[in-house]
Amino acid sequence: MDKMKWMFASDLHGSLYYTKKLVTLFEQEQADRLVLLGDYMYHGPRNPLPKDYAPKEVAEMLNTFKERIIAVQGNCDSEVDQMLLDFPIMQDHQYLFIDGRTVFITHGHHYDETSLPPLKVGDIFIYGHLHIPVLKQAQGIYIMNPNSVSLPKEGVSGYGVYEDGVLYLKDLEGQILKSIRLE
Repeated sequence: MDKMKWMFASDLHGSLYYTKKLVTLFEQEQADRLVLLGDYMYHGPRNPLPKDYAPKEVAEMLNTFKERIIAVQGNCDSEVDQMLLDFPIMQDHQYLFIDGRTVFITHGHHYDETSLPPLKVGDIFIYGHLHIPVLKQAQGIYIMNPNSVSLPKEGVSGYGVYEDGVLYLKDLEGQILKSIRLE
């Protein structure tokens, strides 16, 4: 069986501008799956309006990739948002199984680095919510936060990739910011 390439992104917050960038990168990366970690259309009361705020158009753009998206619910997502999306988003977490590893994906408002789900050494925990990039190993578990696509707290938007046993954090130009090889 061929190896799959996975792309991870979080916190679009209704920005059509950044969603277009993400979709372009998804195609350029030639990833098999786009894993979205929540906060798709609403910007939230604590966040500024993102560039080109257009939630309905964001939903329409994401729907064109519905067969290749795996998604979880963020703290800004609701049943009304689900009505616009053609792929399920209402679970707060999911398990993926990639190259013999368990991967726990969530938005990060229920589970995070201080409240990890039950995982074994060598498994992967991927979350969003914080709008900051994280890539590390702690207590034998690989931890990734791909950052926010539209509203990063540290100035550089980003996403994550898993390919051939390596996790990558990248900026929206596709440049590798950090990587970690899984042992």
